[in-house]
Amino acid sequence: MRRTTSAVVAAVVALVVPGVSSAAPAPVGTVTWGGCPQAVTAPDLECATVEVPLDHAEPEGRTIELTISRLASTNPEKRRGVLLTNPGGPSPGLMFPAELKAFGLPQSVLDAYDVIGVDGRGIGHSTPVTCDLTEEQQAAGSVPPYAVTPADVREWAEETKKIAQQCAASSTAWMLPHISTANTARDLDRVRAALGERTASFLGYSYGTHLGAVYTTLFPRTTDRVVLDSNLGAGGWDVDANRRYGRGMEDRFPDFATWVAARPDLGLGSTPQQVRAKYFDLAGRLDEAPVQGLTGPQFRMLSFVFTYSDAAFGTLAAIWRAVDTNVPLPELPELPGVDLENLVSSRLHVICADSRWPTSVETYQRNVAVDRVRYPLFGAAGANVQPCAFWPDPVEPPVRISDRGPRTVLMVQNERDPATPLAGARTLRRAFGDRAAMVTVDQGGHGAYVLGGNTCANDRVTDYLLGGPRPARDLACAAEVRAQG
Repeated sequence: MRRTTSAVVAAVVALVVPGVSSAAPAPVGTVTWGGCPQAVTAPDLECATVEVPLDHAEPEGRTIELTISRLASTNPEKRRGVLLTNPGGPSPGLMFPAELKAFGLPQSVLDAYDVIGVDGRGIGHSTPVTCDLTEEQQAAGSVPPYAVTPADVREWAEETKKIAQQCAASSTAWMLPHISTANTARDLDRVRAALGERTASFLGYSYGTHLGAVYTTLFPRTTDRVVLDSNLGAGGWDVDANRRYGRGMEDRFPDFATWVAARPDLGLGSTPQQVRAKYFDLAGRLDEAPVQGLTGPQFRMLSFVFTYSDAAFGTLAAIWRAVDTNVPLPELPELPGVDLENLVSSRLHVICADSRWPTSVETYQRNVAVDRVRYPLFGAAGANVQPCAFWPDPVEPPVRISDRGPRTVLMVQNERDPATPLAGARTLRRAFGDRAAMVTVDQGGHGAYVLGGNTCANDRVTDYLLGGPRPARDLACAAEVRAQG
């Protein structure tokens, strides 16, 4: 049971969001590049540290440390600046420049920019936070478990309340009020200044779209080209974004069901309708009695996570077959070198500091009851309670994304994204107004640019990053036929 729980947590966190404005900029050109931490190894990747204020309202007060990385352009004639990146999560970002290169970030973009990765405040090799989470508690870090009954919501609320109390009483509680997206955005502008750059471009995925939206809202004149991929809503990762998981799973599941139905030898259904019925059959069986330590809520969580990419469909089908026929479960991905406790703790610090969440358990019970009917595949997970319900009130109001500023934002969004569905992206698009244009891609999965493989979308984003004009209006990219295993 413990191994299954750990594997589920690893799968979830692996898949990869105004107050005080700018503090006084750091001295220009102060970064000294060198080797990276032992767990961060990639050809040509170098690392450095930058000090930033714990509280940007007190720039001369206590400081914390950020660790940043660089994949430097080797073509000075084509270099146009720095590209700050964020992989989402919130998660460590030091390896992300190298990962983007491995995923297929065009050489033309690598020539045009020093690609910069950042472990955000509280995360990874930057000054880290902790909540002293147990292995089981780490499962609260991204998506709550599917609640089968109202009692499940109340039981989970008791556990999440303990987590919030642990965070508030931990050895790093002095950082807790200041680990927020707004302060992370202020840190990015410090990094820009420390790199000696007048402006910086930004490429962010998933939660990173919220960070990028806040960054360019607070610093519209020092952000250059901003690309936001797989977009959270205008409110970031708030209670509404959490509930959109239910909508996202309904949007995405037909892609998987169609894939399975085309392979009747799997024994999971020969039509999409039969595959959907099989999902409810397997989940119901596991609610009654776990198989190999896998529970109904864990099965639903894995079914959600493994729809992030078409490439994961085979693994998900193997999980389903193992449950259906009681054969050994396939090996699930591990996260070597990643501190899961810090990853989950820092994630909670950020999302709980960014907005106020409902505090009444009854509210979550009502939401779960509604979303179980509206979005039966996964709604009773997305609507379940998070530790944010018991968190101290944020120290500053959320940053309101608006249309004030230059027209420098390009959004890219898959139509059927399980984690950040199109419905949420549209709220951010409306908030940006004329500041943004959006490229919508007729495909499923979490991640479009480079990760999604659609030539139309990739070309539009690459052209923009290389200095081309931002599309004058929103665009739609048609589906492309790709071979699948």
